[in-house]
Amino acid sequence: MPQRPYLSIIVPAYNEEIRLVPTLDRLIEWTGQQAFGTEILVVDDGSSDDTCGLVERYSSPYPHIKLLRNGKNRGKGFSVGHGVSRAEGELILFSDADLSTPIEEFTRLESALTNYDVAIGSRAQPDSQLEQRQPFYREGMGRTFNFLVRTLVFPGINDTQCGFKLFRSEAAKKTFARRQIDGFAFDVEILYIARRLNLSVVEVPITWSNDDASRVHPIKHSLQMLRDIMRVRRLHADL
Repeated sequence: MPQRPYLSIIVPAYNEEIRLVPTLDRLIEWTGQQAFGTEILVVDDGSSDDTCGLVERYSSPYPHIKLLRNGKNRGKGFSVGHGVSRAEGELILFSDADLSTPIEEFTRLESALTNYDVAIGSRAQPDSQLEQRQPFYREGMGRTFNFLVRTLVFPGINDTQCGFKLFRSEAAKKTFARRQIDGFAFDVEILYIARRLNLSVVEVPITWSNDDASRVHPIKHSLQMLRDIMRVRRLHADL
């Protein structure tokens, strides 16, 4: 029987044909340097480009790379949840497809997880290093969004949206099994569920660099995210 991997890395992907090869190259290099077993789960969210074909071709010599298909476009939250449901690792990390947070930052989150159930990369910590910042309007919108989250949903977390989060397997399975939001605001929902389940969450400073090819539309997705965070408490009133 194959040994259980120590780490599952989930990479949600929607039309990532161009950006995905450098990301997979880096993940293969990094995982090959580790003493523990890993699996890489690329979750295709109904891409209209050759994302699936690329992953299938790339993964041929690497059995620990697996392609999961949503079948149609369902959203980032659905994609990460799909990956979590199939992940076999003792620890489960999800990372944006552009590796805006370098995979090496896993070590920081892993160290923090010694005393916590969930460790989240945060750009808002004093020791975080932002190598390439977002345009001023995106930074302003991000600060406004996080202020609304702290006011309307839960206090105490300054950056819910950094796409680099590490969970103990049991914590990930418990929280994502209750996820109902498919879009970009799923991070807020997951962290809210974690707190309601009395799971411990810590923010960890990370190195981060903005990618100008972000999939988040500043108007459309911001309105959707605002609508969704207003739903979080109601969706989980039974917790």
